[in-house]
Amino acid sequence: MGGKKSCGIFPRAVLAATGLVFALAGSGSVVFAKSDKAAHGSESCVTGECHAKIGTERFVHGPVAAGDCTVCHKPKKKHKFEPIGNVGKLCADCHERLDKQKYVHAPVKEGKCFTCHDSHQSPYKFQLRAAGAELCFKCHDKSKIMSGKFVHGPVAVGSCTTCHAVHQAEFPKLLRTTANAICFECHADKAEAFKTRKFTHAPVSKSCTECHDPHSGNFKYNFKADGAQDLCLSCHKDKATDIAEATVKHKGLNTEKKCLACHDPHVSDYAKQLSMQPADLCMSCHDRDYGSAANMKAFLADNAIAHGPIKQKDCSGCHNTHGSKNFRMLRENFPPVFYAAYNPDNYKLCFMCHENSLASDARTTKLTAFRNGDQNLHYVHVNKSVKGRTCRACHDAHATNNPRHIRDSVPFSAWELPVGFRKTETGGQCLPGCHKMFAYDRMQAVKNQ
Repeated sequence: MGGKKSCGIFPRAVLAATGLVFALAGSGSVVFAKSDKAAHGSESCVTGECHAKIGTERFVHGPVAAGDCTVCHKPKKKHKFEPIGNVGKLCADCHERLDKQKYVHAPVKEGKCFTCHDSHQSPYKFQLRAAGAELCFKCHDKSKIMSGKFVHGPVAVGSCTTCHAVHQAEFPKLLRTTANAICFECHADKAEAFKTRKFTHAPVSKSCTECHDPHSGNFKYNFKADGAQDLCLSCHKDKATDIAEATVKHKGLNTEKKCLACHDPHVSDYAKQLSMQPADLCMSCHDRDYGSAANMKAFLADNAIAHGPIKQKDCSGCHNTHGSKNFRMLRENFPPVFYAAYNPDNYKLCFMCHENSLASDARTTKLTAFRNGDQNLHYVHVNKSVKGRTCRACHDAHATNNPRHIRDSVPFSAWELPVGFRKTETGGQCLPGCHKMFAYDRMQAVKNQ
């Protein structure tokens, strides 16, 4: 049992000479058999007829090795001994108590040391009843612990004690220290990252086992669910709903990495566990054409005057990065067409930042600089029952080289319709492909023919 008494290898002849021969009767008493006399003249417990195998294994309990059966077995009368009522207490007479910490292994707590240790001898160190994990599996279901397709390294080699204390511990599940500290003993690369990064994923702060099964699992990295996305959505239920209901989904979710295409599941220097600064992350994919989605990185490089969210490097100001029910994953409704009958609901995206009265007030002197005198020219363009011009007819929502994000041209079916805008100090003019030149001036209203 690895306690205060030493143990070792003792040939049968030595044991016989020390009088170490005894047998346990079914009643709990020890009954001596007829035997040869030991060297010191007393009757031996070990003979060819009784307890012949005692002392033959590699590791022998100290009192057994010394031939002193009465250390544990108290004589009652000749050839009979008191039943051992409290094994744990008996072991504690010689061995240090191992049930003083917060969590105690069940056999230790119940005083059943013999569940794991043979009280006489064993072929295994500490007189264990089996080697390594096979001893643990006498109580713990091996089929459950090692049933997964992927098995954690220490479990695979039968080293339960890499993570667990065998008698007692200050941590749940008899862990030698906190779960994360144990993980970091092997996963040192993660430990270093955790020290320096700004944001830590909440489950990581709690325990690595929130996401990973420490024994085995059917999923890569011992994930507790099938793939990163399913695992993430088991906690992020609001995102699960968004993605399920989205009619326009972010294609990043279809990649092999899924959520991990954008997020680091452990630590990050960026909010929301993003793996890069948000706009840089978007540009790491949107640096090429995707069907109707242009190469946005090149577009922004060619256009110097950026829309506010772009200046702030916040693509998510307008786009829901997981998915949306709106055109191009926009957070709110925005017409994807050139013409649309005016309805405030059509412009919810713009009205997240801009005053909705910009399109509903016919006269103003402060809502907008796009006015002829006090005539609100946004109202003139947008507020029509049939062919109202949508915001995209004149403005680019990302960037342009013109003031007020005015486009050089706008797609109109197969034609790139020119806008022909020119700004002046107090107004401007435009000569688009849809009508003759009109001018406007905020200080002195222009009468256009």
